[in-house]
Formats: sequence, C-alpha cells, structure tokens
Amino acid sequence: MHAKCLAAVAQETFEHLRPSGLEGDVDSPASAEISLDESGEIFCLAADGGRAGHCLPRPALDSLHSAKAWYYKRLQEGLSKMLPTAAFIVISLVGSAAAETVHGVVVFSRHGDRTTKHYGAQSLTSVGAQQCFEVGSDYRGRYLEADSSSRILNISEDQYVSSQIYASAPDQGILLNTATAFLQGLYPPLVGLNAQVASSTLNNGSTSTSPLNGYQYVLLHGENSNSPDTIWIKGDDGCPTNAKAYKAFEASEEFQTRVTETKDFYGSFYDVLESVYDYKPENMTYKNAYDIFDLVNVARIHNSTSLARNVTDEELFQLRTLADSAEFGYNFNASKPDSTIHAKTLAAGILAQLNQTVASKGKLKFSLLAGSYDTFMSFFGLTDLITISDDFYGLPDYASTMAFELVSDNTTVFPANVDADLRVRFLFRNGTFGELTAFPLFGTGEDTLSWPRFVEEMQKRAISTVEEWCTACSSLVSFCAAYQDEEATTSSSGSSGGMSNVVAGVIGAMVTLGVVVIGAIAFFMMKKRRTAPVSQVQESMAEKSSLRSGGSV
Repeated sequence: MHAKCLAAVAQETFEHLRPSGLEGDVDSPASAEISLDESGEIFCLAADGGRAGHCLPRPALDSLHSAKAWYYKRLQEGLSKMLPTAAFIVISLVGSAAAETVHGVVVFSRHGDRTTKHYGAQSLTSVGAQQCFEVGSDYRGRYLEADSSSRILNISEDQYVSSQIYASAPDQGILLNTATAFLQGLYPPLVGLNAQVASSTLNNGSTSTSPLNGYQYVLLHGENSNSPDTIWIKGDDGCPTNAKAYKAFEASEEFQTRVTETKDFYGSFYDVLESVYDYKPENMTYKNAYDIFDLVNVARIHNSTSLARNVTDEELFQLRTLADSAEFGYNFNASKPDSTIHAKTLAAGILAQLNQTVASKGKLKFSLLAGSYDTFMSFFGLTDLITISDDFYGLPDYASTMAFELVSDNTTVFPANVDADLRVRFLFRNGTFGELTAFPLFGTGEDTLSWPRFVEEMQKRAISTVEEWCTACSSLVSFCAAYQDEEATTSSSGSSGGMSNVVAGVIGAMVTLGVVVIGAIAFFMMKKRRTAPVSQVQESMAEKSSLRSGGSV
C-alpha cells in the first residue's frame, strides 16, 4: 500500500478512536478503544471491529492504562512527522511476500531472559531459553513450513541439512545457549515432525530412533575470544578504541548533565539495592543506569523476597528509559565513528552470510548469529533506523531479532541476474511476541533494496577485514599480532635509515659461516654423548613427559 494511503487510513482511524480516561491535555471520548493484540505486547487501533494495521509495541512493564496513554500520544506525534513515510506502520508482509520468493535469510538474535549481569557469569534462565525456543519456532513457521508464503526456496522443512544452515555465537554460555534454544525451535525433534524420517530400519528388521525423540543436532560454531571470527558478532570486545569512545561519552556535557539531573532519583533506590555487596550510595548514579535497571528488573522477575518488588511500574519504566538513553549514547554517536565499531563488523558479517547465499546460488539458506543488545543499538544508529522511529533509541527486549531477507520476484529457481533481480528486506521483531516488521534502511524509505544498492550501503559502513578491525581498534588480541608484525616489518624496510644491500650481504655471509662452525662443534659433541647411560636418557624423557601431563591435570 502506498505511504499516503497508509497515512490516510491511520489518520481517519485516529480521529474517531481514542483511549478513554487519558490524563493531561488529551481529550478523548469514552467510547474510544485502543487494544492489545493476543500476545499482550502490541497495541493496535481498531476500526469498525477490525484492525487498521497501525500497531506499536507495548511500553515495557508499564501499567496498561499508562501504556494506552503513551501509545495515543506517540500516535499523535507519529502522524504529524512519521506516518508520511509509513515509519510507524506495521505493514502486513503476507501480501508482499505472496508474489515473492525468499532465497535466504540472516538472523541476528539477542539472548532471552537471564540472571543479572552485575555479578558476572550471567546465564540464560529457563524463561529465557523458552523465549528463544518460541522465537525459533516462529521463524520456522515463516521460513521453513510448506504452507508459508515466505518459505525459503527448497529449504528442508523437517530434517536439518547442514549445508543449508549456518549458526554462530561467541564462546559465552548465555549466547551459545541462546542460539541452541533458537535452533531447537527451528528444527525440533523429528519424531514430532516426521516419524518415518526420524527412524531407520536395520537389516534384522528392527527400527532405531535417535535419542530424545529424534533430537536434531544442528551444528553451532562457537567463536573463541582468540578467534578472528568473533569480531563479526562482538566487535567491541577486545577493542580499546571502542572503550575510549565509551569513556568519551561519559566525559561529555550531555552525560554529566544527566548525572546531575537524576542524582536524587537514583539516590531514592539505594534501600532497594543496599544488599548488593559492592554498592554504596555513591554508586546510585546515571553512570550505572543500565546496571541499576538490570538489577531491579531481574529481581522483580525472579526474586519474590527482594525489595525490588516495591518498585512501581512507573518507576521501573523511568529506570528503563534512562538506561535506554545511556546505552544508546555509549553505542552510537554520529560524530564519533569509533562508538560503532561493533555495528560495522556486524554489517560485514551479515553481508558475508548473504553473499554466501548469492555465491552458492541459494544453497546456504538460513544463517543465525547470536549477540548482545549493544550491537543492536549501535546497528540501529549506523543504518539510520533512528530517523524512522524513536523506538530504535531504546533497548531491544529479550529474544529480539532482526532479519535480512534475500528475495526476488516469484520464481522456482535462483535468479541468473542477481544484480537486476535480487533484493534485500530488513525486518525487526522486538521480543518474543512482537511482530516481525519491515523497516527501510539507510534513510531510503524503501521496503526493499536491490542487491547492488544494499551491498554498496553496507560496505560504506562496514569494517570488512580482520586487519582493518585490528588497526581501527589498536587491539592487542593474539590474532592481531600478525598484522602488527607485518606493519612493523613494512615500516622498517621502508625506513631511510636502513642498512645498504652490500652491508646486509656481508653480514649474511658472516652469519652463515658462523652457523656452519657451530654445527661442526655440535656434531663432535654429540658423538661423545652417544655413550651416555640408558638410564640417563630415560630419566630425561620422563622429565619432559611429567611436565606436559602435569599441565593438563
């Protein structure tokens, strides 16, 4: 539907549907109605008993009445400045996908509900694992099941095929488990899907089924922190330059003003967090905005005896809003490119996976990357999504995902002319029950971009090689050593104060002669030692063996 038509529909609906009982300066008739959808997470306007197609996520953890008021005001603002570009419209993707073929998808997922970050070693809770499983199941329904109009061309619906699926996560328990739970939803046990495929018949006539009702072991690549491949998912880890940008934000006037203005507000929560062993009154500050919100939020969910249960919905919403602003400031600053290094490497990682689908003519069909909220926020800023909706300034909810669809006009084969026929669509889903929603990237206002245009825009923003990342970060991680040595060698060889070729040749000849002499001496020494007692040799070997084995105990 054209943007002007969408705006007209929403404007017409807006005029005669308003939430009742709003406080403040908004006058609303009592008959008005804005309702939650079945998930309880999305507000939608209803017209004549139906839905107008204008929806927004429910504000996190706020009361229903306050949330309705918030929605109405956001709608009012949105109509005036955003609806002409259809930025707040959740367009039904079924209609557009019906005339399309999906050839590949790349998904970036945040972890689900977890224990607090404050104490370190945070882990995915059973709630979080279930959230990720449900999201994976929903992606299965959209991209794998035969009756879906968005099914990926020729993807295996029930049985996992390793050549079609790629999954990767940093070697961190919470992110590995996030990806695992997602993949369990994407390819659940075979017995429940196709009992015939789940079992095999042996020569003696008996049948055998894999454990756990045909559990499918989807290969997951865990990226160690010493592996260069970790930068595509967590490009801020081990990056001193990014850490400096982080500190620069804290030193800014904007940040310091917020610290001052919120001092009393944060101070009022000290009694709630007094039991946190390393928290003192001076820690109750905007500088710890996310940590304070996280401690309170996790305690409210999981600890029935915590004083955090006394924190009201409105107070928690304010803590969340302040955490939003702090974390966005840390992770995106248009005037400080170093703040988005992790988004730049993610852009390269996403592009690389999509390019594999293109290069293989659609053989690689679905890629999953599991990462953190900070990379989401940085990517939102880097790709100009914040110019479309203020929601992209906020923290993504647990188990949020963003997806990149590689599509073409309806076809049964991979396009021969990828530049002319392939397009890319970006979609975002906030949390477990949010709708997978298309948004235009890079300020283009377009639902899809041609493959060449998408590649061009991503490459403009991406850090595409490990060497480029090592240089940008001034990183000392082990895999950057090779590039540092190469740079030092190049610098040395290019120096105007270097030795001449003649001098270098003389020195080389002398070194060679020295090696020959030393080798001769060593030969005669070895002849003398050949008569050493056998017990002496065995003792020496045992010594080496014990050192090696002792290190692994």
